[in-house]
Amino acid sequence: MSTALRPPLEGVRVIDLTTFLSGPSATQLLGDLGAEIIKIESLDGDSSRAIAGPEVDGDSAYFLANNRNKRSIALDLKSPRGLEVAKRLIAGADVVVENFRPGVTTRLGLAPETITAEHPSLVWASISGFGQEGPWRDRPAYDMVVQALGGVMSLNGHPGAPAARLGIPAGDVVAGLYAVIGVLAALSARAETGTGRIVDVSMLRGQLAMLSYQAVYTAVRGTAPGPQGAAHDSIATYRSFRGGDGREFVVTANTPRMWEELCRVLGVPELVTDERFVDAASRLRNKVELWELLEARVATRPAAEWVELLTDASVPVAPVRNVLEALQDAREADDGSLVTVRGEHAEFENVATPIRFVNTAEVEPVYPPALGGDTVRLLGEVGFSVDEVEALLGDGVAGAPSAHAVGAGVR
Repeated sequence: MSTALRPPLEGVRVIDLTTFLSGPSATQLLGDLGAEIIKIESLDGDSSRAIAGPEVDGDSAYFLANNRNKRSIALDLKSPRGLEVAKRLIAGADVVVENFRPGVTTRLGLAPETITAEHPSLVWASISGFGQEGPWRDRPAYDMVVQALGGVMSLNGHPGAPAARLGIPAGDVVAGLYAVIGVLAALSARAETGTGRIVDVSMLRGQLAMLSYQAVYTAVRGTAPGPQGAAHDSIATYRSFRGGDGREFVVTANTPRMWEELCRVLGVPELVTDERFVDAASRLRNKVELWELLEARVATRPAAEWVELLTDASVPVAPVRNVLEALQDAREADDGSLVTVRGEHAEFENVATPIRFVNTAEVEPVYPPALGGDTVRLLGEVGFSVDEVEALLGDGVAGAPSAHAVGAGVR
């Protein structure tokens, strides 16, 4: 057997200046791919550490969900000495990721243009609500704000109901994913040119990009699509149904063969030759009549029976799972979709990065760090002496859980 390859981003050092979700999700993904992540936090910590809700050993589950595989150093970036520490860390890095509002880095003394001029190989990624330029650049933004502005909420939910936020933080996570794509593209180019670049990612642009065909449909028609519910604007047999037991399942019978098999399984083969439903365009035009006929048949059996029968007929179908059921399915599949993140005093289960590399060593998940848990060691790594570290801690420029092990943490 050949020796396993190393994780693809091993040896890449990332300075993480992000908080809450969009940035932390991006840097967690980079860490899952093998990069070293150094999280610079304020002395109060990433704001997501204080999010109310479930906790694990006193830590917010919200914070834990997006901060594995990182080291934490707590700094007062508004102090000249704290800024100097940050600059030393950045000097030894390949990538910086931040999600401050535009202009904040400049006020702190970390203007991307200045820093990248000093370190030409550095890749700098900025995530913000509306981008670094434009009339809305100074507005604050969170997930639901960009879902609302990007048209996403208008598409979610059912006709006649109020607009609905997606139940997942797509505004944040999608921006994080695009930031990672930008960083990887910049690193790839740097391998050829030796020069990094600044990556500008807008949460709102991420939501607009997610519109996909709906954006083109709207531009062509000149009218806005309504809430999609659990159906499709172009495919009449791409929707959810409710079985006789009240459980929901979805069918995506996209091709002629799938349509014919759907009719056969449901016991209505005559619909295949019915002029109202003879082709995809006809089915879409007469979808309400079609749905009434299909729904009447579906109501005669429990959802699970239809799922089994349609699966046997190779018609794409699935039960609608809740999150607890979906995680249990993943657990039973035991295919690496979930990962157990273990710490010294606690552990929790989380979804794993879905990217798999063949014949490649896995990155073992590291428990999210305590606030400033690596401050002392990191200060030592960038050249501060024991006395200097003690002074930084004593003067409130840097923070650590306790200062008793300064000597052991500094080389």
